[in-house]
Amino acid sequence: MINKIMTADEAVAGVKDGMTIMVGGFLATGSPEILMDALVRKGVKHLTVIANDGGLDIGQYGARTARGVGKLLEHHMVDHIIASHIGVNPKLNEGFADGSLRYTLVPQGTLAEKIRAANYGLGGIITPTGVGTPMETEKDELGRDKITIEIDGKKYLLERPLRADYAFIRASVCDKFGNFMCSKATKTFNYVMAGAADNVIVASEKVVEVGTEDPDLFAISGVMVDAIVEGEEKWQI
Repeated sequence: MINKIMTADEAVAGVKDGMTIMVGGFLATGSPEILMDALVRKGVKHLTVIANDGGLDIGQYGARTARGVGKLLEHHMVDHIIASHIGVNPKLNEGFADGSLRYTLVPQGTLAEKIRAANYGLGGIITPTGVGTPMETEKDELGRDKITIEIDGKKYLLERPLRADYAFIRASVCDKFGNFMCSKATKTFNYVMAGAADNVIVASEKVVEVGTEDPDLFAISGVMVDAIVEGEEKWQI
Protein backbone atom coordinates (compact mmCIF):
# COMPACT_ATOMS: atom_id res chain seq x y z
CA MET A 1 0.00 0.00 0.00
CA ILE A 2 1.28 3.47 -0.87
CA ASN A 3 2.31 5.47 2.18
CA LYS A 4 0.07 8.54 2.20
CA ILE A 5 1.06 9.76 5.67
CA MET A 6 2.89 13.11 5.55
CA THR A 7 3.61 16.12 7.68
CA ALA A 8 1.51 19.19 6.97
CA ASP A 9 4.49 20.95 5.39
CA GLU A 10 5.17 17.98 3.11
CA ALA A 11 1.52 17.83 2.10
CA VAL A 12 1.43 21.47 0.91
CA ALA A 13 4.90 21.46 -0.66
CA GLY A 14 3.48 21.33 -4.19
CA VAL A 15 1.24 24.37 -3.81
CA LYS A 16 2.52 27.23 -5.96
CA ASP A 17 1.69 30.89 -6.33
CA GLY A 18 -1.44 31.47 -8.38
CA MET A 19 -2.97 28.03 -7.84
CA THR A 20 -6.64 27.34 -7.15
CA ILE A 21 -7.42 25.60 -3.89
CA MET A 22 -10.59 24.35 -2.20
CA VAL A 23 -11.00 24.52 1.55
CA GLY A 24 -13.74 22.58 3.32
CA GLY A 25 -15.85 23.84 6.20
CA PHE A 26 -18.48 26.43 7.06
CA LEU A 27 -17.26 29.52 8.93
CA ALA A 28 -14.18 27.37 9.62
CA THR A 29 -16.17 24.57 11.28
CA GLY A 30 -14.68 21.63 9.42
CA SER A 31 -11.71 23.53 7.98
CA PRO A 32 -8.29 21.84 8.19
CA GLU A 33 -6.41 24.24 10.44
CA ILE A 34 -3.03 22.48 10.37
CA LEU A 35 -3.03 22.67 6.57
CA MET A 36 -3.94 26.37 6.62
CA ASP A 37 -1.06 26.92 9.05
CA ALA A 38 1.30 25.04 6.72
CA LEU A 39 0.21 27.19 3.77
CA VAL A 40 0.93 30.31 5.82
CA ARG A 41 4.40 28.99 6.64
CA LYS A 42 5.00 28.24 2.96
CA GLY A 43 4.01 31.79 2.10
CA VAL A 44 2.31 31.18 -1.25
CA LYS A 45 0.53 34.16 -2.80
CA HIS A 46 -2.11 35.06 -5.39
CA LEU A 47 -4.30 32.08 -4.60
CA THR A 48 -7.82 31.56 -5.88
CA VAL A 49 -9.81 30.03 -3.03
CA ILE A 50 -13.04 28.09 -3.49
CA ALA A 51 -14.84 27.83 -0.16
CA ASN A 52 -18.19 28.47 1.42
CA ASP A 53 -16.87 31.66 3.06
CA GLY A 54 -13.83 33.53 4.33
CA GLY A 55 -13.49 31.70 7.62
CA LEU A 56 -13.15 33.76 10.80
CA ASP A 57 -10.95 36.65 11.90
CA ILE A 58 -9.27 36.73 15.31
CA GLY A 59 -11.80 37.15 18.10
CA GLN A 60 -14.90 36.31 16.11
CA TYR A 61 -17.14 33.92 18.05
CA GLY A 62 -14.31 33.67 20.57
CA ALA A 63 -11.70 32.39 18.09
CA ARG A 64 -8.22 32.75 19.61
CA THR A 65 -6.64 32.93 16.14
CA ALA A 66 -7.95 33.46 12.65
CA ARG A 67 -9.66 30.27 11.52
CA GLY A 68 -9.89 28.40 8.23
CA VAL A 69 -9.61 30.58 5.14
CA GLY A 70 -9.32 33.52 7.54
CA LYS A 71 -5.67 32.59 8.11
CA LEU A 72 -4.93 32.98 4.40
CA LEU A 73 -6.74 36.31 4.29
CA GLU A 74 -4.87 37.53 7.37
CA HIS A 75 -1.59 37.01 5.52
CA HIS A 76 -2.80 38.49 2.19
CA MET A 77 -2.38 35.22 0.32
CA VAL A 78 -5.65 35.33 -1.64
CA ASP A 79 -6.38 37.30 -4.83
CA HIS A 80 -9.79 35.83 -5.65
CA ILE A 81 -12.34 34.06 -3.49
CA ILE A 82 -15.25 32.09 -4.95
CA ALA A 83 -17.77 31.68 -2.14
CA SER A 84 -21.40 31.85 -1.17
CA HIS A 85 -21.09 33.85 2.05
CA ILE A 86 -18.79 36.84 2.58
CA GLY A 87 -20.51 38.86 5.29
CA VAL A 88 -18.65 37.73 8.41
CA ASN A 89 -14.87 38.09 8.11
CA PRO A 90 -13.96 41.82 7.96
CA LYS A 91 -10.72 40.96 6.15
CA LEU A 92 -12.83 40.27 3.06
CA ASN A 93 -14.37 43.73 3.08
CA GLU A 94 -10.99 45.33 3.71
CA GLY A 95 -9.54 43.52 0.70
CA PHE A 96 -12.45 44.48 -1.53
CA ALA A 97 -12.18 48.12 -0.44
CA ASP A 98 -8.47 48.47 -1.15
CA GLY A 99 -8.62 46.51 -4.41
CA SER A 100 -6.31 43.69 -3.32
CA LEU A 101 -9.04 41.04 -3.35
CA ARG A 102 -11.89 40.22 -5.69
CA TYR A 103 -14.76 37.89 -5.08
CA THR A 104 -17.37 35.94 -6.98
CA LEU A 105 -20.55 35.13 -5.12
CA VAL A 106 -22.20 31.84 -6.06
CA PRO A 107 -25.48 30.66 -4.49
CA GLN A 108 -24.62 28.08 -1.86
CA GLY A 109 -26.48 25.16 -3.41
CA THR A 110 -25.12 26.01 -6.85
CA LEU A 111 -21.58 26.22 -5.46
CA ALA A 112 -21.87 22.77 -3.88
CA GLU A 113 -23.32 21.28 -7.06
CA LYS A 114 -20.65 22.82 -9.30
CA ILE A 115 -18.01 21.22 -7.09
CA ARG A 116 -19.90 17.94 -7.07
CA ALA A 117 -20.04 18.04 -10.88
CA ALA A 118 -16.24 18.18 -10.98
CA ASN A 119 -16.06 15.41 -8.37
CA TYR A 120 -18.31 13.08 -10.39
CA GLY A 121 -17.03 13.93 -13.86
CA LEU A 122 -20.21 15.69 -14.97
CA GLY A 123 -20.28 18.34 -17.66
CA GLY A 124 -22.27 20.65 -15.42
CA ILE A 125 -25.57 21.00 -13.58
CA ILE A 126 -28.79 22.74 -14.52
CA THR A 127 -30.56 25.05 -12.12
CA PRO A 128 -33.31 27.67 -12.21
CA THR A 129 -31.39 29.72 -9.63
CA GLY A 130 -30.28 32.96 -11.25
CA VAL A 131 -32.65 32.87 -14.23
CA GLY A 132 -33.95 36.38 -14.86
CA THR A 133 -31.07 37.99 -12.92
CA PRO A 134 -27.61 39.26 -14.01
CA MET A 135 -26.36 35.71 -13.35
CA GLU A 136 -28.01 34.73 -16.62
CA THR A 137 -25.82 36.96 -18.79
CA GLU A 138 -22.63 37.72 -16.87
CA LYS A 139 -19.64 35.41 -17.14
CA ASP A 140 -19.08 32.84 -14.42
CA GLU A 141 -16.38 32.82 -11.75
CA LEU A 142 -13.76 31.54 -14.23
CA GLY A 143 -14.73 33.95 -17.00
CA ARG A 144 -16.78 31.41 -18.96
CA ASP A 145 -19.92 32.44 -20.84
CA LYS A 146 -23.19 31.39 -19.25
CA ILE A 147 -25.40 28.94 -21.12
CA THR A 148 -29.19 28.82 -20.80
CA ILE A 149 -31.31 25.88 -21.84
CA GLU A 150 -35.03 25.19 -21.91
CA ILE A 151 -36.63 21.95 -20.70
CA ASP A 152 -40.37 21.40 -20.94
CA GLY A 153 -40.88 25.09 -21.38
CA LYS A 154 -38.85 26.11 -18.33
CA LYS A 155 -35.56 28.02 -18.52
CA TYR A 156 -32.44 26.90 -16.67
CA LEU A 157 -28.82 27.92 -16.33
CA LEU A 158 -26.16 25.38 -17.18
CA GLU A 159 -23.56 25.82 -14.46
CA ARG A 160 -20.22 24.28 -15.31
CA PRO A 161 -17.97 22.34 -12.91
CA LEU A 162 -15.52 23.89 -10.47
CA ARG A 163 -12.24 22.06 -10.06
CA ALA A 164 -9.07 22.98 -8.17
CA ASP A 165 -5.38 22.15 -8.05
CA TYR A 166 -5.69 21.18 -4.37
CA ALA A 167 -8.55 20.36 -2.01
CA PHE A 168 -7.83 20.70 1.70
CA ILE A 169 -10.16 18.56 3.77
CA ARG A 170 -10.69 17.99 7.48
CA ALA A 171 -11.66 14.55 8.79
CA SER A 172 -12.65 13.28 12.20
CA VAL A 173 -11.41 9.73 11.54
CA CYS A 174 -9.28 8.56 8.62
CA ASP A 175 -7.49 5.27 8.01
CA LYS A 176 -4.04 5.02 6.48
CA PHE A 177 -5.46 4.40 3.01
CA GLY A 178 -7.49 7.61 3.20
CA ASN A 179 -11.00 6.32 3.86
CA PHE A 180 -12.49 9.03 6.06
CA MET A 181 -15.53 10.44 7.84
CA CYS A 182 -16.46 13.82 9.26
CA SER A 183 -18.54 14.28 12.39
CA LYS A 184 -21.67 16.40 12.51
CA ALA A 185 -21.33 19.93 11.07
CA THR A 186 -17.74 19.34 9.97
CA LYS A 187 -19.12 17.46 6.95
CA THR A 188 -19.91 20.75 5.22
CA PHE A 189 -18.18 20.91 1.82
CA ASN A 190 -15.54 18.35 2.88
CA TYR A 191 -17.26 15.38 1.30
CA VAL A 192 -18.18 17.12 -1.95
CA MET A 193 -14.68 18.59 -2.41
CA ALA A 194 -12.87 15.30 -1.84
CA GLY A 195 -12.72 14.32 -5.51
CA ALA A 196 -12.89 17.75 -7.14
CA ALA A 197 -9.16 18.53 -7.19
CA ASP A 198 -6.01 17.14 -8.71
CA ASN A 199 -4.55 16.72 -5.22
CA VAL A 200 -6.70 15.89 -2.18
CA ILE A 201 -5.11 16.39 1.24
CA VAL A 202 -6.90 15.23 4.39
CA ALA A 203 -6.01 16.48 7.86
CA SER A 204 -7.55 14.18 10.46
CA GLU A 205 -8.09 14.28 14.20
CA LYS A 206 -7.55 10.53 14.33
CA VAL A 207 -5.69 8.21 11.94
CA VAL A 208 -6.22 4.44 12.31
CA GLU A 209 -4.85 1.30 10.72
CA VAL A 210 -6.72 -0.07 7.72
CA GLY A 211 -9.30 -2.63 8.79
CA THR A 212 -9.54 -1.60 12.43
CA GLU A 213 -12.80 0.31 11.97
CA ASP A 214 -16.13 -0.85 10.56
CA PRO A 215 -16.04 0.12 6.85
CA ASP A 216 -19.54 1.56 7.26
CA LEU A 217 -18.01 4.31 9.40
CA PHE A 218 -16.38 5.91 6.38
CA ALA A 219 -18.25 8.14 3.95
CA ILE A 220 -15.47 8.78 1.41
CA SER A 221 -13.18 6.21 -0.18
CA GLY A 222 -9.45 6.53 0.17
CA VAL A 223 -9.01 6.28 -3.61
CA MET A 224 -9.92 10.00 -3.60
CA VAL A 225 -7.13 10.92 -1.18
CA ASP A 226 -3.51 11.67 -2.06
CA ALA A 227 -2.06 12.57 1.34
CA ILE A 228 -3.03 12.27 5.01
CA VAL A 229 -1.87 14.49 7.85
CA GLU A 230 -2.50 13.49 11.45
CA GLY A 231 -2.99 15.86 14.36
CA GLU A 232 -5.91 18.08 13.43
CA GLU A 233 -7.19 19.53 16.69
CA LYS A 234 -10.76 19.68 17.85
CA TRP A 235 -12.66 22.87 17.14
CA GLN A 236 -11.44 25.66 19.44
CA ILE A 237 -14.70 27.42 20.17
